Amino acid sequence: MAIITLNKDNVDIEHICCAISEKKGENCVGSKKQWLKKRFKDGLVFKKLDQRGKVFIEYMPAEKCFAPITAPNFMYISCLWVSGKFKGQGYANQLLEECIKDSKAKGKKGLVALGSKKKLHFLTDPKFLKYKGFEICDTANPSFELLHLTFEKANILPKFNDCVRTGKIDKKGLVIYYSNGCPHTDKYVPIAERLLKERNIPYEINKLETVEAAQNSPTPCTIYTIFIDGNFVTNEVLTEKKLIKYLEKYGMIK
Repeated sequence: MAIITLNKDNVDIEHICCAISEKKGENCVGSKKQWLKKRFKDGLVFKKLDQRGKVFIEYMPAEKCFAPITAPNFMYISCLWVSGKFKGQGYANQLLEECIKDSKAKGKKGLVALGSKKKLHFLTDPKFLKYKGFEICDTANPSFELLHLTFEKANILPKFNDCVRTGKIDKKGLVIYYSNGCPHTDKYVPIAERLLKERNIPYEINKLETVEAAQNSPTPCTIYTIFIDGNFVTNEVLTEKKLIKYLEKYGMIK
């Protein structure tokens, strides 16, 4: 099966792999596609299997990536996802090889990706990356790892920016950071805000809309992150039921 590349000319007619389950009346696809159009100008590449399924890789120059890292002349992999019936058929290898070939052709020193010691949502499988030769070059609390694969010897390895070192923020209540890097945040963030208002829970919502904002965010997971009373809690995009469970767990509702 063929791998195709999305761009400004075909993005409106191609499906977005991570939003194929969108229900009628939702605008998950629209918000993600608008985000992609802005990022294409910064060098983002979105390659996917020419099938209706979740089989794709998304990457861009680290200087313009939506992550608080410093990695001069590296390519940042924001997502590599193969799921469902397409697993075990070599597509992850194929997509990664496409990324490596493209990155070398563009003169990049290597690849960098976000991982974690503990399994976290929306992160490329670190076991797969390490199997493919990626190595840890930096860490950040509570369990984040920055992984790199260099094509040539680099004097300076990628690193996290200081804003994410502690895994904490100096804010009380529930705080959300998110972007349209995930197509579902525009659906679930308003649901969270409505619930928090109804329960009279102190909250703050921060939408990361620029590269500068994302690279200075207090979380490596700029797609979506929740802090409660200053502590990192999760980067899972929460449904209303799941959010209630977290609020109960941390004593914000009874």
